[in-house]
Amino acid sequence: MSDIHIHINNKTYTTADSRRHTAISDFKLTLPENKFVCLVGPSGCGKTTLLNIIANLDTQYQGEICLDISHKKNNIGYIFQNPRLLPWRTVRENIELALDSPQSDIIDSLLKTMQLTDIQHRYPEHLSLGMSRRVSIIRAFAINPGILLMDEPFVSLDAPTARQVRGLLIQLWKQRPHTILFVTHDLREAIALADRLVFLSASPMSVISEIEVTIPRAERNNETAIESFRQHLLVQHPEIKELL
Repeated sequence: MSDIHIHINNKTYTTADSRRHTAISDFKLTLPENKFVCLVGPSGCGKTTLLNIIANLDTQYQGEICLDISHKKNNIGYIFQNPRLLPWRTVRENIELALDSPQSDIIDSLLKTMQLTDIQHRYPEHLSLGMSRRVSIIRAFAINPGILLMDEPFVSLDAPTARQVRGLLIQLWKQRPHTILFVTHDLREAIALADRLVFLSASPMSVISEIEVTIPRAERNNETAIESFRQHLLVQHPEIKELL
């Protein structure tokens, strides 16, 4: 698999009050293979719209998405803000639904990594929000996607739970590398996760800056290191301050 190239010339839609709104304009982004890229931008700038376009859920735009992942049958994984688990299916059954054929070994391994083996036969109503989010991550990784889209999947989690789930996500990603495009408005979260940060303007959305995260992965649990890098970014790149 090679890099993924995204070029959206224009994405315009009609609002509820019949006005034309340009959400994205002249947007260009290349996602390196198996890298973790975080999109950071103001609320309402078009981040979710972009993910929907990449996932082919929205085809009403002008541009081109070059996903050279045709060798993978299930080539795009999508993790939404809401875990979207079927309430009448157990944890394991929710994961199995994403697969074309039984793959017990893979599911067992993913459950173990995400520390959910003991609750695999529970129904969603008996899960905490953090557990439900971990199940949605397992379900996305299980299909072995060429690209994994994540739309603020840890929103509304308390800080300790969010840190735990982020750590488990990175552990899983290291075991099973994928190209990840992760949307967040939380710069500290982005620094903790990403290889590269992509800062976005307000709508019509475009790329303002792309910055590599240079903190070693082993130090990403250090809040002081993350805050120091954040402050450095704000000093060196004043153009991103108004986006946060």
